[in-house]
Amino acid sequence: MATSRSLSAIPTKSFASVEAMVGELTPSYPVYCIRPGVLKAAARRFLERFPGRVLYAVKCNPDERILRILHDAGIVHFDSASLPEIALVRELFPDAVNYFMHPVKARAVIRAAYSIYGVRHFVLDHPNELAKVLDETGGEQVAIIVRLATPDAGAIYELSRKFGAQPEEAAALLKMVAREGLQGGLAFHVGSQCASPDAYRTALSLVGRVVEMSGTDIHFLDVGGGFPAPYPGTDAPPLETFFEAIDAGLMELGLRRDCVVMCEPGRALVAEGMSLIVQVQLRKGDQLYVNDGIYGSLSEAKVAGLTYPARLIRLDGEPSAEQGDFLINGPTCDSVDVLPEPFRLPADAREGDWIEIGAIGAYSNANSTRFNGFFPETYVEIHDGADVGLTTERTAGTAGAAD
Repeated sequence: MATSRSLSAIPTKSFASVEAMVGELTPSYPVYCIRPGVLKAAARRFLERFPGRVLYAVKCNPDERILRILHDAGIVHFDSASLPEIALVRELFPDAVNYFMHPVKARAVIRAAYSIYGVRHFVLDHPNELAKVLDETGGEQVAIIVRLATPDAGAIYELSRKFGAQPEEAAALLKMVAREGLQGGLAFHVGSQCASPDAYRTALSLVGRVVEMSGTDIHFLDVGGGFPAPYPGTDAPPLETFFEAIDAGLMELGLRRDCVVMCEPGRALVAEGMSLIVQVQLRKGDQLYVNDGIYGSLSEAKVAGLTYPARLIRLDGEPSAEQGDFLINGPTCDSVDVLPEPFRLPADAREGDWIEIGAIGAYSNANSTRFNGFFPETYVEIHDGADVGLTTERTAGTAGAAD
């Protein structure tokens, strides 16, 4: 069995602040700034408040440094969507538990996940997928969790268009699982960056209907991810409001006492735990050309319409107090590589300045391509004592000369 490289083989330099890092490295390349304090605080928030197991969605940010910090903070359950993710988690953390949450899997992948990596929890939404899992595992000590489609709740990514059984189909699948003598469960996902706590109440009500129609008990209930991160311009309620909605929905269900309740946050765990430093390479009027863009770390600005907090960093003096709106161009030769929303920055922004882009921990490095040969791959840790990320409250738009 191949082993992944050890974290000790990945040099990660630490700095007291972003300004200190910029002052020492003066980077002409993009730099990911990991904030362990922010990540650990987010993990504690879920572990202390969510009424069940907390599974980190590996796909959101699979960097080994991020995984290590979350594991050290107490996250030992992982939502994995592929065999490489399963292998990564197992080889890093022998004590961790992998859950195969992708509803569609190749037969060879099912077999390897079960026999090599010890996966025992499989999500699916179709009878043919159930047959595949039973064929490749023999049905020995396997838990089958049925993915349930939920109504559109206005999330930025509506996931039930691609995955999820309708209530009658889900109930029939639960009956099939029970006939096989296996532990069954239900899962749903209200969509990524969901701003509505009521979406979870609605989905949990649907779970109750499906359980009643199936005439069976469930041993697992996965309320999915979707918990929002605080990007500028969003009006999502605080996480506690979502936890309260889930608590209330669970109370109404009357589940068996030993039913394991789970959630699978990704974005809400890691978005604020990493920022990105880019350098201005050219200014043309109100346009700035920087060294990362939508083919790299900033794809969700285009795909999901997200806006990121940003501030200017200058080493040789104070930027202007006057602010201006700047169109941000990425480094590739493709004219599509332009952020749809401007950054508000000091009006005298110029070549050689740096911009810290916050809330970049989710679906940034995970989505990066090597188009045109550009690829961000430098990581540092920032230990500035913060337990929240670079949000609009922490961003004044400028940072002057480093100490």
